[in-house]
Amino acid sequence: MPLITLTTDFGTKDHFAGVIKGVIAGIAPNARVVDITHEITPYDLNEGAFVIAEAWRWFPKGTIHVAVVDPGVGSARRPIVVEAGGHRFVGPDNGVFTPVYAAGPHKIREIENSKLMLPYISRTFHGRDIFAPAAAHLANGVALARFGKWVRDPVLSAVLEPVKKGSRCWSGRILKVDRFGNLITNFRLGHRPDIGVRRFELRIGSRRIARLARNYAETEMGEVFAIEGSSGYLEISANQDSAALKLGCGPGAPVDLEIL
Repeated sequence: MPLITLTTDFGTKDHFAGVIKGVIAGIAPNARVVDITHEITPYDLNEGAFVIAEAWRWFPKGTIHVAVVDPGVGSARRPIVVEAGGHRFVGPDNGVFTPVYAAGPHKIREIENSKLMLPYISRTFHGRDIFAPAAAHLANGVALARFGKWVRDPVLSAVLEPVKKGSRCWSGRILKVDRFGNLITNFRLGHRPDIGVRRFELRIGSRRIARLARNYAETEMGEVFAIEGSSGYLEISANQDSAALKLGCGPGAPVDLEIL
């Protein structure tokens, strides 16, 4: 059975996420639908990009991933279908698929074929009217070529990678705050091998963090420290507490890294 994943900022209080599933069921009743999350911070494209990047590789090839974090809905931004790594992706051309493009060869087409959309297209709910139908038609075997023309200039996010400020200093940001209050930065520990060997300092707000823990248990209750998360990114955490609340920071907050 074809598999479709959903990643949105719709939440679960309203009907939006359920309606998308209903549209898919009406067009591709044999498709299985898996919710990655509907709790992306509203309008936060970078958080959406991070979640997609962390999730898609764990699904089997042939999976179709719908990502609807779309503050530009109804504007001139393009709806697109992407093929990469044996997977397909459906969503707005607003940078949310930037990590997918960076992962390797990819093909992109604009969704233009009205036969592959719902008959009426609202200006505020393209998740229902364009993206859900596109995913369902892909699940039914419709070829990428039928959707529309090639896209060779996709919108890319410029904030997913840290910016080098000096020989040993980089400027980054918080990509996401998880359920436990961990602040996930855009610093990959594998790209900064000096961390853990040399002294370092993370600066976020007025706080300075200079400890890299191997696990949570080796730290004191409530202590704020850095740790490599399961995604490979450096995270700012607090033992059995919320680092986000203790530091008063959230997604998009600037964070600097210096190797001393």
